[in-house]
Amino acid sequence: MIRSLAVPSLLATCLCLTAEVGRASPPTHAGERQTPVAAANRQATLEPSAAGFLNGVQIYPYVEGAIYHVITAPERVTDIALQPGETLVAVASGDTVRWVIGDTTSGSGADKRIHVLVKPFSAGLATNLVITTDRRSYHITLTSAAKTAMTALSWTYPQDALIALKRAAAEAEAAAPVAAGIAVEQLHFNYAISGDRPSWRPLRAFDDGRQTFIEFPASLAVGEAPPLFLLDAKGDAQLVNYRVKGRFYVVDRIFDVAELRLGTKDQQIVRISRVADGAPARRRS
Repeated sequence: MIRSLAVPSLLATCLCLTAEVGRASPPTHAGERQTPVAAANRQATLEPSAAGFLNGVQIYPYVEGAIYHVITAPERVTDIALQPGETLVAVASGDTVRWVIGDTTSGSGADKRIHVLVKPFSAGLATNLVITTDRRSYHITLTSAAKTAMTALSWTYPQDALIALKRAAAEAEAAAPVAAGIAVEQLHFNYAISGDRPSWRPLRAFDDGRQTFIEFPASLAVGEAPPLFLLDAKGDAQLVNYRVKGRFYVVDRIFDVAELRLGTKDQQIVRISRVADGAPARRRS
């Protein structure tokens, strides 16, 4: 059962929790300390710390499966702020008789934010709170002290930040040129493409006198990429090292004949051959 609570604006104040953390801790029996459940809960619980406060807000790093200790007090409302854009699914508490629990929102659009508000009726209480959203679940231990309460708490989301960082790096890499410092007059496009016509068949090949570039259609990104083999004068194939830059294979050498091969039973083969164009001989590695 969730009960709503109309709350006036909260004044953020500098909190000093150390004196009351011990009194606000949930009661624990001596025998209970020996159980695996109690030990696991103690190890998973993150306590408020002075270094974790930003003004009057305790900021926890979000970790899946962690338990967050929130200290409350009678006649004080504690604000539990979720991630902007996160949608609340449900709030459940172990004790809905001696605790008032409600929720409200702030902001709008992409910045809309859910706030779960909690207030105990008296000191010395302890219960738990589970908040589920469209993104994650929060497990919270609530205790009540006589006077001192946490004004507010929120989370940082290291995993989300890492995903965003990787996405930005991938986008930057995709937008980067396949090669830099190449003059147009140094490019040679005297390559013929023959053989099968799979969806990944290259559009063209060219070199700058030092490296060879093989350009593929955009479909290369959604399918299996073919390995590249160099053919010697006898027709023997040898796998060659190359780098993939977006839709390009970059080979750090000039070759006469190469083949792209994909599959085993019904192998698809596309040949890339360098043809004479009257240009002066170029260095090959």
